[in-house]
Amino acid sequence: MTDARLRHGRASLALSFFVQGVTFALLVTRIPAIQDRYGISDGLLPVFLAAVPVLAGVGSVVTEKVVARVRPRVVLRWAQPVVLLALLGVGAGSQVWEAALALGVFGLSVGALDASMNMMGVSLQRAYGRSIMLGFHAAYSLGGIAGASMAWAGAHWDLSLLVSYLPVVVVLLPVAFVGSRWYVEGKQEDEREKGAARGAAGSVSFKLLMPLCLVMCFAYIGDSTVSNWSAKYLQDVLGSSEQLSTVPYNVYMVTTLLGRAVGDFGVRRFGAVAVVRSGSVLAAAGFGVVAVAGGAWVGMLGFTMLGLGLCVIVPQTFAAAGRMFPGASDTAIARLNIFNYVGFLVGSPLVGALGDAWSYRGAMLVPMVLVLATLVYAKSFGAEPARYGGGHERPRTVDVG
Repeated sequence: MTDARLRHGRASLALSFFVQGVTFALLVTRIPAIQDRYGISDGLLPVFLAAVPVLAGVGSVVTEKVVARVRPRVVLRWAQPVVLLALLGVGAGSQVWEAALALGVFGLSVGALDASMNMMGVSLQRAYGRSIMLGFHAAYSLGGIAGASMAWAGAHWDLSLLVSYLPVVVVLLPVAFVGSRWYVEGKQEDEREKGAARGAAGSVSFKLLMPLCLVMCFAYIGDSTVSNWSAKYLQDVLGSSEQLSTVPYNVYMVTTLLGRAVGDFGVRRFGAVAVVRSGSVLAAAGFGVVAVAGGAWVGMLGFTMLGLGLCVIVPQTFAAAGRMFPGASDTAIARLNIFNYVGFLVGSPLVGALGDAWSYRGAMLVPMVLVLATLVYAKSFGAEPARYGGGHERPRTVDVG
């Protein structure tokens, strides 16, 4: 495979990550507007919100079966337009059943998209022979910032959901579809002999995968805590103004982007284990700072630390699954991806229940402990047990995916 083709494939996949970041941000940041448009009650809203990640998990499971016959690039090529059209459907409907249908399609297709994108990212990283996975997730973070900014503009100018979503879909759908022409994947090499020592060559051992599943779940519990509770925490606990309370999530997104933009260099220099350990400690310290903060600015310092710490964990978890099961990386990633949604489902209700029953300061200590638990499983991110083979490795690079 030529270097030019790999570069084109890397750029086109980064574009898909960016488009997905924009799309997801446009949905989740306009939830109040969606609720108002369809007249969804406060009691029913959690059902709608929970249904999306549940169906996304189903989509990830289905993708595991589909990629046994169809390559991940084909799944991604068709899943991304469906996600964009489902977003448009959310903005175009008027009846509750239409919202349920659009969100259902969105959830299923997002599961397929997330799984296939990360399968391709790990495959390309294997072909490069060095860490590039964090760069893809940096593109997602950049898309999230762009999508959140567009959502803010739509809310500021009181635009309808359809008016907000339609221009984005009209632009991004053909861009993503044309970009998909350059998708490539690294070769799925048969490394059975090298993976057999860990039972990872042709099948996926759930026992071996479980540490990474737990790490993925813990990371998304931390992430959902920030996205769902940072504004309320700053305003209700730290006494900030309503305007200032919107800042922590933006700070978190920006620091996530910055951390991922430079994270690949850290992995190449120090190795995946050291980067994951450092990120876990920094994220845990961030939760600690948030929990003891005496004012809003100290709280924002904590959320800044959280962004820089958490941002490296998820991409490296996908990469570690690819290393651990070199002969069945697609299967491993599809199963691991389910725990993305488990963490998202658990995180927000967990912190909310603890905050109501105990205190929100105390509730912040729970994700802190869970993120610290990543240190126990840090050795699972090591590269020594599974190499890709001399045909794909480059001199003086760290084999990370």
